Amino acid sequence: MIPPAVIARAPSAELRENQTDQDSLPAYDVLDGILYRYVDQEQSREDIIGAGYAPEVVDRVLRLVRIGEWKRHQAAPGPKVSRRAFGRERRYPISNGFRG
Repeated sequence: MIPPAVIARAPSAELRENQTDQDSLPAYDVLDGILYRYVDQEQSREDIIGAGYAPEVVDRVLRLVRIGEWKRHQAAPGPKVSRRAFGRERRYPISNGFRG
């Protein structure tokens, strides 16, 4: 059985004491909405902003996806849990200066 304190604890990468994901990321409902539109639905920045998301938040999330691309190229294969998966189905250049 999973202890209730583990379930109730805020999500965290646990890189430092008392760190939570929400310290450096938008709220999950906002983050999930932007990522779903950008990755799964392949919407543009303008389309995502047009759906009601703040431009500065959209720009930040898209930047984080872009600068983390090299990590996905190194990752081991994993399960596909949506229509579009990171990996062979979603390849973007990782060279310096690419803006997708």
